[in-house]
Amino acid sequence: MMDLIVVFFGIVMIAAALFAIHSKSMLSAVIGSGVVSLVASILYIILHAPDVAMTEAAIGSGLTTVVFLFALKRIHSAKKEKHHG
Repeated sequence: MMDLIVVFFGIVMIAAALFAIHSKSMLSAVIGSGVVSLVASILYIILHAPDVAMTEAAIGSGLTTVVFLFALKRIHSAKKEKHHG
C-alpha cells in the first residue's frame, strides 16, 4: 500500500512539473513549481524523513515560492514604469 501512495505522489509531482513547464503564465509556473516542492515534502514525511520534509517545506515550497512571486511582482512593476515613463 505504501508503494502505491509513493507512486501516486510521484505522478502528482510529475504532473505539476509538466504544468509548470508548459504553462503560459509565469505565475502559474511558479505555483506549479511550489506544488512540486510541497508534494516532495509530503513524500519525505511518508518516507519517515521529517527533518528533510521540514527543510523542503520551509525552503523549497515556502521561501523559494515567495522569492519568485516577489521577483515577478518587481518585474511587473518595472514593466509598468517603463511603459508609462
